[in-house]
Amino acid sequence: MKGKVKRFIAIMLLCLILGGCMVGPDYRRPAVETPRSWRFAEKEARDVVNTPWWEQFDDPVLVELIGVALRENRELLIASARVEEFRGRYGVARSPLFPQLGAGASAGRKRSTERGQVPLSATARNPADLFNVSLFASWEIDFWGRYRRGAEAARADLLGTEEGRRSVIVSLVTSVAGAYVNLRDLDRQLEIARRTADTREESYRIFTLRFQGGLISELELSQVKSEYEQALATIPAIEKAIAQQEDALSVLLGRNPGPIRRGNPIDGLTLPAVPAGLPSELLESRPDIRQAEQELISANAQIGVARARYFPRISLTGLFGWESTNLSGLFSGPARTWSWAAPITQPVFTGGAIAGQVETAEAFREEALLRYRQAIQSAFRDVEDALVDQKRTREQLQAQARQVEALRAYARTARLRYDNGYTSYIEVLDAEQSLFTAELGYVQTQGGLFQALINLYKAMGGGWVVAAEKMTLPAAGGGGSR
Repeated sequence: MKGKVKRFIAIMLLCLILGGCMVGPDYRRPAVETPRSWRFAEKEARDVVNTPWWEQFDDPVLVELIGVALRENRELLIASARVEEFRGRYGVARSPLFPQLGAGASAGRKRSTERGQVPLSATARNPADLFNVSLFASWEIDFWGRYRRGAEAARADLLGTEEGRRSVIVSLVTSVAGAYVNLRDLDRQLEIARRTADTREESYRIFTLRFQGGLISELELSQVKSEYEQALATIPAIEKAIAQQEDALSVLLGRNPGPIRRGNPIDGLTLPAVPAGLPSELLESRPDIRQAEQELISANAQIGVARARYFPRISLTGLFGWESTNLSGLFSGPARTWSWAAPITQPVFTGGAIAGQVETAEAFREEALLRYRQAIQSAFRDVEDALVDQKRTREQLQAQARQVEALRAYARTARLRYDNGYTSYIEVLDAEQSLFTAELGYVQTQGGLFQALINLYKAMGGGWVVAAEKMTLPAAGGGGSR
Protein backbone atom coordinates (compact mmCIF):
# COMPACT_ATOMS: atom_id res chain seq x y z
CA MET A 1 0.00 0.00 0.00
CA LYS A 2 2.83 2.36 0.88
CA GLY A 3 4.43 1.77 -2.50
CA LYS A 4 1.21 2.68 -4.30
CA VAL A 5 0.85 5.87 -2.28
CA LYS A 6 4.43 6.86 -3.06
CA ARG A 7 3.90 6.22 -6.77
CA PHE A 8 0.70 8.25 -6.69
CA ILE A 9 2.40 11.14 -4.97
CA ALA A 10 5.30 10.96 -7.44
CA ILE A 11 2.88 10.99 -10.41
CA MET A 12 0.93 13.93 -9.00
CA LEU A 13 4.14 15.82 -8.34
CA LEU A 14 5.35 15.14 -11.88
CA CYS A 15 2.05 16.37 -13.34
CA LEU A 16 2.27 19.48 -11.21
CA ILE A 17 5.81 20.10 -12.37
CA LEU A 18 5.08 19.53 -16.03
CA GLY A 19 1.72 21.28 -16.10
CA GLY A 20 2.34 23.98 -13.56
CA CYS A 21 0.73 27.30 -14.21
CA MET A 22 2.65 30.20 -15.71
CA VAL A 23 1.90 33.63 -14.34
CA GLY A 24 1.82 36.57 -16.69
CA PRO A 25 -0.20 37.18 -19.87
CA ASP A 26 0.03 34.84 -22.87
CA TYR A 27 0.92 36.64 -26.08
CA ARG A 28 -1.75 37.46 -28.63
CA ARG A 29 -0.97 39.48 -31.72
CA PRO A 30 -2.58 42.91 -31.31
CA ALA A 31 -5.20 43.98 -33.81
CA VAL A 32 -3.82 46.35 -36.45
CA GLU A 33 -5.84 48.49 -38.83
CA THR A 34 -4.53 48.03 -42.36
CA PRO A 35 -5.65 49.77 -45.57
CA ARG A 36 -7.46 47.58 -48.09
CA SER A 37 -5.28 48.76 -50.96
CA TRP A 38 -2.53 51.20 -51.85
CA ARG A 39 -3.48 54.71 -52.94
CA PHE A 40 -0.92 54.80 -55.74
CA ALA A 41 -0.86 51.17 -56.85
CA GLU A 42 0.02 50.60 -60.52
CA LYS A 43 -2.36 48.56 -62.68
CA GLU A 44 0.61 46.92 -64.41
CA ALA A 45 2.25 45.87 -61.13
CA ARG A 46 3.40 42.25 -60.96
CA ASP A 47 3.90 39.82 -58.10
CA VAL A 48 7.70 39.74 -58.29
CA VAL A 49 8.59 40.52 -54.69
CA ASN A 50 9.60 36.89 -54.13
CA THR A 51 12.31 36.87 -56.81
CA PRO A 52 15.82 38.40 -56.83
CA TRP A 53 14.68 41.68 -58.38
CA TRP A 54 18.24 42.98 -58.96
CA GLU A 55 18.61 40.40 -61.73
CA GLN A 56 15.94 42.33 -63.66
CA PHE A 57 18.49 45.13 -64.25
CA ASP A 58 20.13 42.74 -66.74
CA ASP A 59 23.62 43.69 -65.56
CA PRO A 60 25.91 40.79 -64.52
CA VAL A 61 28.28 43.18 -62.75
CA LEU A 62 25.51 44.41 -60.44
CA VAL A 63 24.53 40.81 -59.64
CA GLU A 64 28.17 40.03 -58.86
CA LEU A 65 28.58 43.07 -56.62
CA ILE A 66 25.48 42.19 -54.60
CA GLY A 67 26.77 38.65 -54.17
CA VAL A 68 30.12 39.96 -52.89
CA ALA A 69 28.40 42.33 -50.47
CA LEU A 70 26.22 39.54 -49.05
CA ARG A 71 29.35 37.51 -48.31
CA GLU A 72 31.81 40.20 -47.25
CA ASN A 73 29.95 43.20 -45.82
CA ARG A 74 31.15 43.88 -42.28
CA GLU A 75 27.82 45.14 -40.99
CA LEU A 76 26.14 41.93 -42.09
CA LEU A 77 28.89 39.81 -40.54
CA ILE A 78 28.40 41.72 -37.28
CA ALA A 79 24.65 41.04 -37.46
CA SER A 80 25.37 37.33 -38.04
CA ALA A 81 27.66 37.22 -35.01
CA ARG A 82 24.95 38.92 -32.97
CA VAL A 83 22.52 36.14 -33.92
CA GLU A 84 24.99 33.58 -32.57
CA GLU A 85 25.33 35.66 -29.39
CA PHE A 86 21.57 35.56 -28.78
CA ARG A 87 21.47 31.86 -29.65
CA GLY A 88 23.86 31.35 -26.76
CA ARG A 89 21.73 33.56 -24.50
CA TYR A 90 18.70 31.45 -25.35
CA GLY A 91 20.58 28.33 -24.28
CA VAL A 92 21.49 30.00 -20.99
CA ALA A 93 17.88 31.06 -20.39
CA ARG A 94 16.59 27.51 -21.00
CA SER A 95 19.15 25.79 -18.79
CA PRO A 96 17.28 26.26 -15.43
CA LEU A 97 14.40 24.19 -16.83
CA PHE A 98 16.60 21.08 -16.52
CA PRO A 99 18.33 19.48 -13.51
CA GLN A 100 21.83 20.76 -12.92
CA LEU A 101 24.33 17.95 -12.41
CA GLY A 102 27.91 18.13 -11.24
CA ALA A 103 30.78 16.10 -9.85
CA GLY A 104 33.75 16.85 -7.69
CA ALA A 105 36.80 15.22 -6.18
CA SER A 106 39.48 16.34 -3.77
CA ALA A 107 42.59 15.03 -2.07
CA GLY A 108 44.47 16.73 0.75
CA ARG A 109 46.44 16.47 3.95
CA LYS A 110 45.73 18.33 7.18
CA ARG A 111 47.32 18.63 10.63
CA SER A 112 45.14 19.63 13.57
CA THR A 113 46.29 21.30 16.78
CA GLU A 114 46.95 19.00 19.74
CA ARG A 115 46.21 21.76 22.24
CA GLY A 116 42.71 22.73 21.21
CA GLN A 117 39.55 22.72 23.33
CA VAL A 118 38.80 19.16 22.24
CA PRO A 119 41.79 16.86 22.72
CA LEU A 120 42.68 14.57 19.86
CA SER A 121 42.12 10.86 20.31
CA ALA A 122 45.24 8.87 21.02
CA THR A 123 44.49 6.74 17.95
CA ALA A 124 43.85 9.68 15.66
CA ARG A 125 46.29 10.20 12.84
CA ASN A 126 47.79 13.68 12.84
CA PRO A 127 48.49 14.86 10.27
CA ALA A 128 45.77 12.98 8.34
CA ASP A 129 44.88 12.49 4.70
CA LEU A 130 41.37 13.26 3.37
CA PHE A 131 39.92 12.01 0.08
CA ASN A 132 36.51 12.89 -1.34
CA VAL A 133 34.49 12.03 -4.47
CA SER A 134 30.92 13.26 -4.88
CA LEU A 135 28.07 13.71 -7.33
CA PHE A 136 25.56 16.49 -6.74
CA ALA A 137 22.37 17.69 -8.40
CA SER A 138 19.94 20.57 -8.01
CA TRP A 139 16.70 21.49 -9.68
CA GLU A 140 14.44 24.44 -9.02
CA ILE A 141 10.86 23.39 -9.79
CA ASP A 142 9.38 25.98 -12.12
CA PHE A 143 5.90 26.00 -10.58
CA TRP A 144 5.07 29.57 -11.62
CA GLY A 145 6.71 29.62 -15.03
CA ARG A 146 9.49 32.03 -14.13
CA TYR A 147 12.09 30.17 -16.18
CA ARG A 148 9.65 29.17 -18.90
CA ARG A 149 8.70 32.82 -19.37
CA GLY A 150 12.39 33.71 -19.36
CA ALA A 151 13.06 31.12 -22.06
CA GLU A 152 10.07 32.46 -24.02
CA ALA A 153 11.53 35.96 -23.84
CA ALA A 154 15.00 34.74 -24.83
CA ARG A 155 13.60 32.83 -27.79
CA ALA A 156 11.76 35.94 -28.97
CA ASP A 157 14.98 37.94 -28.57
CA LEU A 158 16.78 35.35 -30.72
CA LEU A 159 14.10 35.42 -33.42
CA GLY A 160 14.08 39.22 -33.29
CA THR A 161 17.84 39.28 -33.79
CA GLU A 162 17.47 36.98 -36.80
CA GLU A 163 14.90 39.39 -38.23
CA GLY A 164 17.32 42.22 -37.49
CA ARG A 165 19.91 40.41 -39.58
CA ARG A 166 17.40 40.15 -42.41
CA SER A 167 16.76 43.88 -42.10
CA VAL A 168 20.50 44.42 -42.61
CA ILE A 169 20.28 42.23 -45.73
CA VAL A 170 17.38 44.33 -47.05
CA SER A 171 19.30 47.55 -46.45
CA LEU A 172 22.54 46.13 -47.87
CA VAL A 173 21.08 44.82 -51.15
CA THR A 174 19.14 48.01 -51.82
CA SER A 175 22.12 50.18 -50.84
CA VAL A 176 24.47 48.35 -53.22
CA ALA A 177 21.94 48.52 -56.05
CA GLY A 178 21.25 52.19 -55.38
CA ALA A 179 24.95 53.05 -55.14
CA TYR A 180 25.70 51.22 -58.39
CA VAL A 181 22.87 52.98 -60.23
CA ASN A 182 24.02 56.32 -58.86
CA LEU A 183 27.57 55.53 -60.00
CA ARG A 184 26.41 54.78 -63.54
CA ASP A 185 24.27 57.94 -63.40
CA LEU A 186 27.34 60.00 -62.49
CA ASP A 187 29.35 58.28 -65.22
CA ARG A 188 26.73 59.37 -67.75
CA GLN A 189 26.76 62.93 -66.38
CA LEU A 190 30.55 62.96 -66.73
CA GLU A 191 30.24 61.86 -70.37
CA ILE A 192 27.80 64.72 -71.05
CA ALA A 193 30.03 67.23 -69.27
CA ARG A 194 33.16 66.13 -71.15
CA ARG A 195 31.37 66.06 -74.49
CA THR A 196 29.99 69.55 -73.86
CA ALA A 197 33.43 70.78 -72.77
CA ASP A 198 35.01 69.35 -75.94
CA THR A 199 32.38 71.02 -78.11
CA ARG A 200 32.82 74.36 -76.37
CA GLU A 201 36.59 74.06 -76.52
CA GLU A 202 36.35 73.73 -80.30
CA SER A 203 33.98 76.70 -80.44
CA TYR A 204 36.37 78.72 -78.30
CA ARG A 205 39.29 77.82 -80.61
CA ILE A 206 37.34 78.92 -83.71
CA PHE A 207 36.13 82.12 -82.07
CA THR A 208 39.66 82.92 -80.96
CA LEU A 209 40.80 82.71 -84.59
CA ARG A 210 37.86 84.84 -85.71
CA PHE A 211 38.64 87.42 -83.01
CA GLN A 212 42.26 87.54 -84.11
CA GLY A 213 41.01 88.11 -87.65
CA GLY A 214 38.81 90.97 -86.49
CA LEU A 215 35.57 89.21 -87.38
CA ILE A 216 34.03 89.21 -83.90
CA SER A 217 34.22 91.42 -80.85
CA GLU A 218 36.00 90.70 -77.59
CA LEU A 219 32.57 90.53 -75.94
CA GLU A 220 31.55 87.55 -78.04
CA LEU A 221 34.89 85.85 -77.41
CA SER A 222 34.47 86.35 -73.64
CA GLN A 223 30.99 84.85 -73.78
CA VAL A 224 32.27 81.74 -75.55
CA LYS A 225 35.16 81.39 -73.10
CA SER A 226 32.80 81.75 -70.14
CA GLU A 227 30.64 78.88 -71.37
CA TYR A 228 33.73 76.74 -72.00
CA GLU A 229 35.09 77.35 -68.49
CA GLN A 230 31.66 76.65 -67.01
CA ALA A 231 31.62 73.21 -68.66
CA LEU A 232 35.18 72.53 -67.46
CA ALA A 233 34.22 73.46 -63.88
CA THR A 234 31.43 70.87 -63.93
CA ILE A 235 33.83 67.99 -64.65
CA PRO A 236 35.87 67.99 -61.38
CA ALA A 237 32.69 68.15 -59.29
CA ILE A 238 31.29 65.08 -61.03
CA GLU A 239 34.63 63.26 -60.83
CA LYS A 240 34.75 63.96 -57.09
CA ALA A 241 31.23 62.56 -56.66
CA ILE A 242 32.21 59.45 -58.65
CA ALA A 243 35.27 58.79 -56.49
CA GLN A 244 33.26 59.23 -53.30
CA GLN A 245 30.52 56.92 -54.60
CA GLU A 246 33.13 54.29 -55.49
CA ASP A 247 34.56 54.51 -51.98
CA ALA A 248 31.13 54.16 -50.39
CA LEU A 249 30.30 51.18 -52.58
CA SER A 250 33.67 49.57 -51.80
CA VAL A 251 32.90 49.72 -48.07
CA LEU A 252 29.50 48.11 -48.70
CA LEU A 253 31.39 45.30 -50.45
CA GLY A 254 33.63 44.83 -47.42
CA ARG A 255 36.66 46.21 -49.28
CA ASN A 256 39.01 49.10 -48.79
CA PRO A 257 38.07 52.21 -50.83
CA GLY A 258 38.97 51.85 -54.48
CA PRO A 259 37.68 51.71 -58.05
CA ILE A 260 34.55 49.74 -58.94
CA ARG A 261 34.15 47.62 -62.06
CA ARG A 262 31.37 48.78 -64.38
CA GLY A 263 28.84 46.87 -66.42
CA ASN A 264 26.10 48.32 -68.59
CA PRO A 265 25.70 52.12 -68.87
CA ILE A 266 22.64 53.57 -67.24
CA ASP A 267 20.88 53.69 -70.61
CA GLY A 268 21.52 49.95 -70.91
CA LEU A 269 19.99 49.02 -67.55
CA THR A 270 16.51 47.52 -67.57
CA LEU A 271 13.93 49.01 -65.24
CA PRO A 272 12.64 46.34 -62.81
CA ALA A 273 8.91 45.67 -62.78
CA VAL A 274 6.68 47.40 -60.27
CA PRO A 275 5.97 44.81 -57.54
CA ALA A 276 2.43 44.07 -56.41
CA GLY A 277 1.15 43.23 -52.94
CA LEU A 278 -1.53 44.00 -50.37
CA PRO A 279 -0.99 46.18 -47.28
CA SER A 280 -1.83 43.28 -44.97
CA GLU A 281 1.05 41.24 -46.44
CA LEU A 282 3.58 43.69 -45.02
CA LEU A 283 3.03 42.20 -41.55
CA GLU A 284 4.69 38.98 -42.73
CA SER A 285 7.03 40.26 -45.45
CA ARG A 286 8.92 43.07 -43.70
CA PRO A 287 11.73 41.88 -41.38
CA ASP A 288 11.61 45.09 -39.33
CA ILE A 289 7.92 44.53 -38.53
CA ARG A 290 8.58 40.91 -37.57
CA GLN A 291 11.48 42.06 -35.41
CA ALA A 292 9.26 44.61 -33.65
CA GLU A 293 6.70 41.86 -32.97
CA GLN A 294 9.35 39.57 -31.48
CA GLU A 295 10.41 42.43 -29.21
CA LEU A 296 6.78 42.72 -28.14
CA ILE A 297 6.61 38.96 -27.44
CA SER A 298 9.78 39.20 -25.35
CA ALA A 299 8.47 42.18 -23.37
CA ASN A 300 5.17 40.36 -22.79
CA ALA A 301 6.99 37.30 -21.41
CA GLN A 302 9.10 39.44 -19.09
CA ILE A 303 5.92 40.42 -17.24
CA GLY A 304 5.54 36.77 -16.23
CA VAL A 305 9.16 36.63 -15.13
CA ALA A 306 8.61 39.66 -12.91
CA ARG A 307 5.31 38.46 -11.43
CA ALA A 308 6.75 35.03 -10.62
CA ARG A 309 9.04 36.68 -8.08
CA TYR A 310 6.03 37.12 -5.79
CA PHE A 311 5.75 33.33 -5.32
CA PRO A 312 7.84 30.75 -3.43
CA ARG A 313 10.89 29.17 -5.03
CA ILE A 314 11.11 25.43 -4.46
CA SER A 315 14.30 23.52 -5.20
CA LEU A 316 15.46 19.93 -4.98
CA THR A 317 19.10 19.33 -4.09
CA GLY A 318 20.98 16.12 -3.54
CA LEU A 319 24.50 14.81 -3.00
CA PHE A 320 25.99 11.32 -3.13
CA GLY A 321 29.63 10.45 -2.71
CA TRP A 322 32.43 8.91 -0.71
CA GLU A 323 34.78 10.42 1.87
CA SER A 324 37.72 8.73 3.59
CA THR A 325 41.07 9.40 5.21
CA ASN A 326 42.44 6.39 3.41
CA LEU A 327 42.53 6.25 -0.39
CA SER A 328 42.26 2.45 -0.43
CA GLY A 329 38.99 2.57 1.51
CA LEU A 330 37.45 5.52 -0.34
CA PHE A 331 34.82 3.51 -2.23
CA SER A 332 33.89 1.16 0.61
CA GLY A 333 30.43 1.11 2.16
CA PRO A 334 31.35 2.95 5.39
CA ALA A 335 32.86 5.81 3.34
CA ARG A 336 29.59 6.48 1.54
CA THR A 337 27.93 9.84 2.18
CA TRP A 338 24.68 11.36 0.90
CA SER A 339 22.21 14.12 1.57
CA TRP A 340 19.07 15.62 0.05
CA ALA A 341 16.97 18.69 0.74
CA ALA A 342 13.99 20.62 -0.61
CA PRO A 343 14.48 24.25 0.41
CA ILE A 344 11.61 26.72 -0.06
CA THR A 345 12.15 30.47 -0.10
CA GLN A 346 9.41 33.06 -0.08
CA PRO A 347 9.90 36.82 -0.34
CA VAL A 348 8.15 38.55 2.55
CA PHE A 349 9.20 42.17 2.33
CA THR A 350 11.28 43.60 -0.51
CA GLY A 351 10.62 47.30 -0.10
CA GLY A 352 8.64 47.47 -3.34
CA ALA A 353 11.39 45.90 -5.46
CA ILE A 354 9.18 43.20 -7.00
CA ALA A 355 6.30 45.61 -7.57
CA GLY A 356 8.74 47.97 -9.28
CA GLN A 357 10.02 45.16 -11.52
CA VAL A 358 6.47 44.23 -12.52
CA GLU A 359 5.61 47.86 -13.22
CA THR A 360 8.79 48.24 -15.30
CA ALA A 361 8.00 45.11 -17.32
CA GLU A 362 4.42 46.23 -17.99
CA ALA A 363 5.58 49.68 -19.07
CA PHE A 364 8.21 48.17 -21.34
CA ARG A 365 5.57 45.97 -22.94
CA GLU A 366 3.47 49.06 -23.63
CA GLU A 367 6.49 50.73 -25.23
CA ALA A 368 7.11 47.63 -27.38
CA LEU A 369 3.45 47.59 -28.44
CA LEU A 370 3.64 51.22 -29.52
CA ARG A 371 6.91 50.59 -31.39
CA TYR A 372 5.29 47.64 -33.16
CA ARG A 373 2.36 49.75 -34.31
CA GLN A 374 4.70 52.57 -35.25
CA ALA A 375 6.80 50.17 -37.36
CA ILE A 376 3.67 49.08 -39.24
CA GLN A 377 2.60 52.65 -39.92
CA SER A 378 6.11 53.55 -41.09
CA ALA A 379 6.06 50.55 -43.42
CA PHE A 380 2.75 51.65 -44.95
CA ARG A 381 4.20 55.11 -45.48
CA ASP A 382 7.39 53.72 -47.05
CA VAL A 383 5.39 51.77 -49.63
CA GLU A 384 3.04 54.65 -50.41
CA ASP A 385 5.97 57.07 -50.79
CA ALA A 386 7.85 54.66 -53.06
CA LEU A 387 4.75 54.02 -55.18
CA VAL A 388 4.03 57.70 -55.74
CA ASP A 389 7.75 58.38 -56.23
CA GLN A 390 8.15 55.91 -59.09
CA LYS A 391 4.82 56.93 -60.63
CA ARG A 392 5.53 60.66 -60.66
CA THR A 393 9.20 60.20 -61.54
CA ARG A 394 8.18 58.28 -64.66
CA GLU A 395 5.98 61.21 -65.69
CA GLN A 396 8.79 63.65 -64.93
CA LEU A 397 11.28 61.61 -66.97
CA GLN A 398 8.95 61.50 -69.98
CA ALA A 399 8.50 65.27 -69.82
CA GLN A 400 12.25 65.84 -69.52
CA ALA A 401 12.89 63.55 -72.51
CA ARG A 402 10.59 65.73 -74.60
CA GLN A 403 12.30 68.84 -73.23
CA VAL A 404 15.77 67.54 -74.22
CA GLU A 405 14.59 66.82 -77.76
CA ALA A 406 13.05 70.29 -78.02
CA LEU A 407 16.22 71.96 -76.75
CA ARG A 408 18.37 70.01 -79.19
CA ALA A 409 16.24 71.33 -82.02
CA TYR A 410 16.44 74.81 -80.50
CA ALA A 411 20.25 74.62 -80.30
CA ARG A 412 20.55 73.48 -83.93
CA THR A 413 18.24 76.28 -85.10
CA ALA A 414 20.03 78.92 -83.04
CA ARG A 415 23.38 77.85 -84.47
CA LEU A 416 22.05 78.04 -88.04
CA ARG A 417 20.52 81.47 -87.40
CA TYR A 418 23.80 82.73 -85.98
CA ASP A 419 25.87 81.29 -88.86
CA ASN A 420 23.53 83.05 -91.34
CA GLY A 421 23.70 86.33 -89.45
CA TYR A 422 20.10 86.44 -88.25
CA THR A 423 20.82 86.57 -84.52
CA SER A 424 23.59 87.21 -82.00
CA TYR A 425 25.65 84.51 -80.34
CA ILE A 426 23.78 85.10 -77.08
CA GLU A 427 20.88 83.06 -78.47
CA VAL A 428 23.25 80.19 -79.25
CA LEU A 429 24.75 80.36 -75.75
CA ASP A 430 21.30 80.32 -74.17
CA ALA A 431 20.21 77.32 -76.24
CA GLU A 432 23.37 75.30 -75.53
CA GLN A 433 23.35 76.13 -71.81
CA SER A 434 19.70 75.14 -71.53
CA LEU A 435 20.40 71.88 -73.38
CA PHE A 436 23.38 71.08 -71.13
CA THR A 437 21.33 71.64 -67.98
CA ALA A 438 18.39 69.63 -69.34
CA GLU A 439 20.58 66.66 -70.31
CA LEU A 440 22.11 66.53 -66.83
CA GLY A 441 18.66 66.82 -65.28
CA TYR A 442 17.30 64.01 -67.46
CA VAL A 443 20.10 61.64 -66.41
CA GLN A 444 19.58 62.52 -62.74
CA THR A 445 15.86 61.81 -63.02
CA GLN A 446 16.62 58.58 -64.84
CA GLY A 447 18.74 57.48 -61.89
CA GLY A 448 16.00 58.69 -59.55
CA LEU A 449 13.49 56.38 -61.23
CA PHE A 450 15.75 53.37 -60.68
CA GLN A 451 16.19 54.44 -57.07
CA ALA A 452 12.42 54.80 -56.60
CA LEU A 453 11.88 51.22 -57.77
CA ILE A 454 14.71 49.99 -55.55
CA ASN A 455 13.07 51.74 -52.60
CA LEU A 456 9.75 50.13 -53.49
CA TYR A 457 11.25 46.63 -53.30
CA LYS A 458 12.91 47.59 -50.04
CA ALA A 459 9.63 48.91 -48.61
CA MET A 460 7.58 45.86 -49.60
CA GLY A 461 10.02 43.19 -48.44
CA GLY A 462 9.04 39.70 -49.57
CA GLY A 463 10.57 36.39 -50.54
CA TRP A 464 13.52 38.08 -52.23
CA VAL A 465 14.98 38.59 -48.74
CA VAL A 466 15.10 34.80 -48.30
CA ALA A 467 16.84 34.46 -51.68
CA ALA A 468 19.40 37.07 -50.63
CA GLU A 469 19.88 35.40 -47.26
CA LYS A 470 20.80 32.12 -48.96
CA MET A 471 23.58 33.96 -50.78
CA THR A 472 25.22 34.73 -47.42
CA LEU A 473 25.62 31.04 -46.48
CA PRO A 474 29.23 30.67 -47.74
CA ALA A 475 30.24 33.25 -45.13
CA ALA A 476 28.62 31.37 -42.21
CA GLY A 477 30.99 31.01 -39.29
CA GLY A 478 33.23 33.90 -40.15
CA GLY A 479 33.98 36.69 -42.55
CA GLY A 480 36.40 36.85 -45.36
CA SER A 481 38.74 39.65 -46.27
CA ARG A 482 39.87 41.09 -49.50
